[in-house]
Amino acid sequence: MATTLQLTNCSTGKSEEKENSNKALALPVYTVDTSDATTIKDYLGTIEGKVNVEIRPQVEGILQEIYVDEGSFVQKGQKLFKIDASAYQELLNNTVATQNVAKAKLENAKLEMERLKPLVENDVISDVRLKTAKSEYDVAMASLDQATAAVRSAQINKEFTILTAPVSGYIGRIPKRIGNLVSKGDNEPMTVLSDVQEVYVYFSMNESDFLYFSKLKAKEDSLKGIKQQNNQLNFPEATLILADGEEYSQKGRVDAINGQVDRTTGAISLRASFPNTDNILRSGSTGTLKISEVKKNVIQIPQIATSELQDRTFVYIVNQNNKVERRSITIKGKSKDNYIVSSGLNIGDRVLLSGLDKITEGSNVNPIQQ
Repeated sequence: MATTLQLTNCSTGKSEEKENSNKALALPVYTVDTSDATTIKDYLGTIEGKVNVEIRPQVEGILQEIYVDEGSFVQKGQKLFKIDASAYQELLNNTVATQNVAKAKLENAKLEMERLKPLVENDVISDVRLKTAKSEYDVAMASLDQATAAVRSAQINKEFTILTAPVSGYIGRIPKRIGNLVSKGDNEPMTVLSDVQEVYVYFSMNESDFLYFSKLKAKEDSLKGIKQQNNQLNFPEATLILADGEEYSQKGRVDAINGQVDRTTGAISLRASFPNTDNILRSGSTGTLKISEVKKNVIQIPQIATSELQDRTFVYIVNQNNKVERRSITIKGKSKDNYIVSSGLNIGDRVLLSGLDKITEGSNVNPIQQ
């Protein structure tokens, strides 16, 4: 009787073990290893034309003509504004008249000097008279030079009443209107002219990211036997995301770096250049710069393998007995569809990729290697 009971118990135990084995879910797992990860960092940037010229008057006067409109494209040398030139024309007329008087005086001094020369040579008069005449001639010559300079200055001021475009570009806001008084002491320029055939995108990068590129460049230069020089960092191409979320068609490059880190923010300012042959980008616009970083030999896991609870991230590990363990991990960044893990995982760990809602800690699984 005892023998029969023992056989029955053994048979029942094997049956339960077989049943439990059959209940183990077949789920895919990912074996943790190290690899290189490419992360994309976003930086908010401000767009400015390569050349931004403030158009300011060099003379004071009433604004008489506006030849352009806001937002229009102008060529270098094209007329922009005209200031009433009547006062400057009168000043020019006066200086020309003064110049003519100086010319006449010089001519008289010259004639007087030529008249006295033969008299002195023939000892008719003393040479003191000739020296005095020569001195008067020199004074007349200096007066003429002074009058000529005044004429040129008056001409320049009159020319300043016509303001032309120093470069080709787009006209900005025009705060002044015809009839307004303008002067070079005005707080606002008459307009800002932007050359946007090539644009600059100014942005800030934290010190940690900046050190990454600095060390990367130093390492590459060391391998090549090149001494690192200032502002020559190994930045990859930059991608610009416009305000509407669209990616700008052309790539940019970081070509200028501020010499100091901002003590209040811990960031350093940089500049990236982008071609703008289609005139899509305008000064004053904003965009997001995307710059990639390659992190060597880091642990990555697919994002789908994680779950979140409050402010913590978890994964399910399959141990050697094919039982599930829940483990908390620390995420350092993202690389495409993967998380970069800084702690919580070891090389060789098997992480469940799916079925996270079907299992609990301690569940048996039948791991399928992916």
